[in-house]
Parts: sequence; structure tokens; C-alpha cells
Amino acid sequence: MHGFALNHMTVAKQSFAQLIDMAVELGFVGVEVRNDLPQPLFDGMSPEQAGAMARDKGLRLLALAEVKRFNDWSSDKAHEALALMQIAKAAGAEAISLIPRNDNQGMGNGERQASLRVALKALVPMLEDHGLIGFVEPLGFATCPLRHKAEAVEAIEAISATGRLKLVHDTFHHTIAGGGPIFPQHTGIIHISGVTDAVVSLDQMQDRHRILVDGHDRLGNLEQIAALLAANPTLPISFEAFAPEVLASHAPAADLATSVAFIRAQLSAAAA
Repeated sequence: MHGFALNHMTVAKQSFAQLIDMAVELGFVGVEVRNDLPQPLFDGMSPEQAGAMARDKGLRLLALAEVKRFNDWSSDKAHEALALMQIAKAAGAEAISLIPRNDNQGMGNGERQASLRVALKALVPMLEDHGLIGFVEPLGFATCPLRHKAEAVEAIEAISATGRLKLVHDTFHHTIAGGGPIFPQHTGIIHISGVTDAVVSLDQMQDRHRILVDGHDRLGNLEQIAALLAANPTLPISFEAFAPEVLASHAPAADLATSVAFIRAQLSAAAA
């Protein structure tokens, strides 16, 4: 059965220990930890200590994020990826997140696919050595050369890396990229956030618009989640919101509990 999870970005002002406690309080299955927050990764504790803290409370370390601009491959990028994998292995994490460049470079047809394949082909043996999965996350922005999951799946299958490389299905990015096939069997985790701003157009949506999912959501979260879970019921559903009002909340656990209750009720009603 699926379960909910918490990406640290959603509660970025909370410490790692608070992230863990909140996930336990909410009955979540795991957390995703990030290296792009103001505080040090794991608040400076060792990866071994951090992993033990999560496991002792019954949580999975679903992923460590992130290797940025992974499809702009270089020897420096390889060292960056290796360093994150070493931390992930020490912590007992299941995966690392691979985030593509988003600078309107490398966009040409042929060029973007070749760059993607070069990077993934180099990453696979490194992931295998560390017993990790690589979570590949297409970004729906028009300035990203990896917008569509179909191109990621094509590359993964071309290098025979199915299972070692899995997709992040992010409901926000899927929608702003224009939708398309969802590839549930290639998916490792679902990232959810909602947009309720009635004025902003799809091509104007940015991370700052991403709040928790509620009844005013414009992204079609419920339909996407239902379709993915119908084919792959064990996928974790991880909250990844960026909006300032979410990060500023004085009651983040209560806000998350409300969103979970809404999603569960809607999925149950749709399935009835």
C-alpha cells in the first residue's frame, strides 16, 4: 500500500530532527533530505547517526537530494555525484535525486538526448557500486532540456538501466510540461504540490506558487496520483511545496494533516 512522505523543502525551517518527528507524528513512511537548504545536511550530524535516527523511528530515508545539473556532465559533476552517493550509502538512504539543468542551454533536438544519455551511462555503475537508485526528475519549465518523461524513459531503456534509474513524477512539473504519458512502472516516487492562484498561466507557474494540495488545486493532482497508484500501488507520495506561505506556516503538521485527509477522501470517493 502507498504511504505519504515529506520532502524537507516543505518544512525547510525545521531541523532534521524536527523533520523526522513530524513525519512520525503524521504517520508518514519516510522523508527526503536536501543539500540545498541553508542549514547543513542532517544539521551537521554524521550520515550514520542521521540514518539511525530515521530507522529507529520507523522511517525510510527515501532520497538525498540532489545532484544539480546532472545532464551537464563533467569530471567535477562525477565527483559531486560520488560525494552524495557516499553520504547516501552511509546514511542508508534508498536513492539520490538527479536534477537536470534549467538554463535554456543544451536544448537542441539530438543534443539534449545525447547529453542525458552520457550522464546516465556514467552514473549507473556508480549507483550500482553504492547500492542506490537514481531518481531522475524531469522539470517542466520551458528552459529545461529534460522536460518530458518520455525522453528520460527512452534513455533509461537504451542503456538497460531500468530499475537502477527511476522517475520522479512531480505533479507540478508534469502539468506545466503539458502532461503526457506517466510511466508508472518506471516511477520511484511521486512529488505533490498544488497551485491555486487563479490568475497565473501554466507557463508562468514557478516554484513559489507551489502550496499543499487542496480542493482549489489547478494541477490535477488527484487524477495523476490515482492513475499512478492504480498501476504501482506502493509508490510513496511525497509533499514538496516551495511557496513562502507554506514555509512560513506556524502549524505545518496540521496543514499537512489537512491535505492528507483531503487527498485520501478524494481518492476513496473516486474509487468507490
